[in-house]
Amino acid sequence: MTQTASIWLVILAALVAANLPFLNERWLLAGPAARPRKPLWGRLLELLLLYFLVGGLALALEHRAGQIYPQGWEFYAVTATLFLTLAFPGFVHRYLGQGRRAVA
Repeated sequence: MTQTASIWLVILAALVAANLPFLNERWLLAGPAARPRKPLWGRLLELLLLYFLVGGLALALEHRAGQIYPQGWEFYAVTATLFLTLAFPGFVHRYLGQGRRAVA
């Protein structure tokens, strides 16, 4: 796999993983369905777990491409903020898009 393909794979995985907690009612996508629905804190915990999983994927691809470059706190602050930005469409769909249906 080329380095460009690895980068696009990580970006696509981050986009999908960031929206998964907001698009389903199952715990960790494969677990039991939450009754009556998943709370926000549960979705945020899933988001944090998926952030680390995508980071692990990126680390594995970087290790496969060559030497891993050490990162400072700034890198993790930027990637966490980017991951939250990628989660925005799922958040809007779940919490802000539901309000218009109640008005009749």
